[in-house]
Amino acid sequence: MHSATHDAIAAVWRIESARIVAVVARMVRDIGLAEDLAQDALVAALEHWPADGVPRSPGAWLMAAAKNRALDYLRHARMREGKLEEIGADLEAQEALVVPDFVDALDAARQDEIGDDLLRLIFTACHPVLATEARVALTLKLLAGLTTHEIARAYLVPEPTVAQRIVRAKRTLGEAKVAFEVPRGEELGRRLASVLEVIYLVFNEGYTATAGDDWMRTSLMEEALRLARILAQLAPREAEAQGLAALLELQASRTRARTDAQGRAVLLAHQDRGRWDWLLIRRGLAALERSEALSPQRGPYALQAAIAACHARAASVETTDWKRIAALYGELARAAPSPVVQLNRAVAVSMAEGPEAGLAIIDALAQEKSLKNYHWLPSVKADLLAKLGRHEEARAEFLRAAAMATNEREKELLAQRARQPQGRP
Repeated sequence: MHSATHDAIAAVWRIESARIVAVVARMVRDIGLAEDLAQDALVAALEHWPADGVPRSPGAWLMAAAKNRALDYLRHARMREGKLEEIGADLEAQEALVVPDFVDALDAARQDEIGDDLLRLIFTACHPVLATEARVALTLKLLAGLTTHEIARAYLVPEPTVAQRIVRAKRTLGEAKVAFEVPRGEELGRRLASVLEVIYLVFNEGYTATAGDDWMRTSLMEEALRLARILAQLAPREAEAQGLAALLELQASRTRARTDAQGRAVLLAHQDRGRWDWLLIRRGLAALERSEALSPQRGPYALQAAIAACHARAASVETTDWKRIAALYGELARAAPSPVVQLNRAVAVSMAEGPEAGLAIIDALAQEKSLKNYHWLPSVKADLLAKLGRHEEARAEFLRAAAMATNEREKELLAQRARQPQGRP
């Protein structure tokens, strides 16, 4: 077996598949068909490269092979429709008919258009006509290049469930006749929100896994960060695209410090800040600066990035500007009202004004239905009670939080806090 060649093909495919599907989708105007044709090109690589060797420009080879398959499909489709004479007029399809080894110049000349194609693919895969879980699955499949098995493993759901979501998503896009295009005007803002939400949700699932044995799923974080960077490059004038990129860069910078040697969760207050990734922090601060320069009125992602920047700039928990963080959470609560935002604001207020002030906000959230099974509500309350010396009440809240948690590492952390609520976990 040519394992090294197969590994090379897998690596190239992960990097290039989104661009290839995007370009072919522009030609055939059907995402499902475009993915099938791109997969045909992948099969061709698996057949030819072990014998012929990996080409000098493997991504370009795959692109050309997929375009040629798209051209064949268009020819046959038009022959079936009795419109053979129109083939010669299809300049875009003719341009696709090139030999893979000589496509470097063509690819270089069409980088801007390929960028446009990627943007079209992102907006199509994240179309609001799809349910959120379908948008997430389709985005990870088409834009992150993950297999159905990898998506299922990341979200701890059966593989057939993910496969059905993807199939239904493609069918829904086709039935709704969703145009393969970047929306314009007011529609752009509405659709951009959906795109940003999908990338944000993927990152959050990686940052703190909903369930399972691992606190983080770094592969999901990495893919979301990669997508956020792509979107920020393709939409350089969109403040919230820059804001989301800033937020994810800054959050990802803490990854190494968020677990100990045994894989146990380490909360922000106890992280070794020397293990934070300062390259990511610099990237995040630069993206935040771009976002704020584009719009003086910060959106939800830029506000969250500004909060993350406060943590990134502080040498310790004690020197953190908690008053500014509390104010930013107040601004975020007005821009995107949410009980979870208020819960986070309670933490910041408690650090700025004392645990009693934070506890007052927590008590006001006690009847919030959306937080009924949210384990961080009793967890935060327990922490504030412990700071006030009310250790028995704190222990009870930590145990309640542990019973609610579905992630084993979080459950372990909260149970440990219950055993020693007055001290460091």
